[in-house]
Amino acid sequence: MMIWIDKLRRDHALAPDEYRQLLATTDTDAVEYLHRQAREVALRQFGHDIYIRGLIEVGNRCRNNCYYCGIRAANMSVARYELTKEQILTSCREGYKLGFRTFVLQGGEKSGSYAMWEDVVSEIRLAYPDCAITLSLGEMTRSEYEGLFRAGANRYLLRHETYNADHYRRLHPESMSREHRLQCLQWLKETGYQTGTGIMVGSPGQTLDHLVEDICFIRRFQPQMIGIGPFIPQHDTPFRDCRPGSADLTLRLLSIFRLMFPSVLIPATTALSTLLPDGKARGILAGANVVMPNLSPAAYRSSYALYDNKAAMGTEAAEGLALLKQELDKIGYRISTARGDFK
Repeated sequence: MMIWIDKLRRDHALAPDEYRQLLATTDTDAVEYLHRQAREVALRQFGHDIYIRGLIEVGNRCRNNCYYCGIRAANMSVARYELTKEQILTSCREGYKLGFRTFVLQGGEKSGSYAMWEDVVSEIRLAYPDCAITLSLGEMTRSEYEGLFRAGANRYLLRHETYNADHYRRLHPESMSREHRLQCLQWLKETGYQTGTGIMVGSPGQTLDHLVEDICFIRRFQPQMIGIGPFIPQHDTPFRDCRPGSADLTLRLLSIFRLMFPSVLIPATTALSTLLPDGKARGILAGANVVMPNLSPAAYRSSYALYDNKAAMGTEAAEGLALLKQELDKIGYRISTARGDFK
């Protein structure tokens, strides 16, 4: 197993069966060696800097009905909201004062919202020319992606969630298309975005073979950002009674991707921190180099309920940067306010 980990660090790739056995192993020494190698690679690339991104959850209205998501269109229990342009710009202004130089606008997919987003992105770019603007607003047309890029967006995160066609169908209604999701990712890359994709670990019906397919797809796609988080059930979805995904498996995948892509941007996700009290620290020690404190207006954070018990305060909140600094100090890392572009 150690030989395979060394091979992954050296060659940035393994055979599919080697990935599978690395994910399945019960050898705790091998798992710790995997994390240590990934941590060393991240330190060589980024030093002890952890980049902060200001997350703004711009709205929870969504046209889709993904079976795992708490803001799915069919959920009549969630209090819907949509931030105004002024509220988004206020969040950016407050974040800029705190030292954020990357803003991440994330929200549900809402029909007919493209013109608004182009206006918002243009305003942010005009006000903060030194900042990176990351969007995570779901599937759009190619021309819409191009328009938002021209307006000033730099990065786009669109997790594919699962590459396996049968598993995709288990997680999504017939109205959604895996092929279109993958096409959107290709459009984003061709447009010029620093493009991110990623997976949900432990979603219902997922197997290790599915995860190997995801790894192989991500290697082919060569993203600049990779988002990995465990599945966590939400009480108003069809998967309400399913077990959460494995934090251990999430951390293994994080380390695998760090060894595959030494320069990629990988966040220690809020979902990981929701599942583990020390999830952020463990993610960083497994190779993550980004954290995304929440800049959204506090009154709306509980309504962006993708899953239950989402961590949204303390070090997960923009106003908790002092606490985040203390947490990073304990493990020998520090906050970086640099944009942290893909190298």
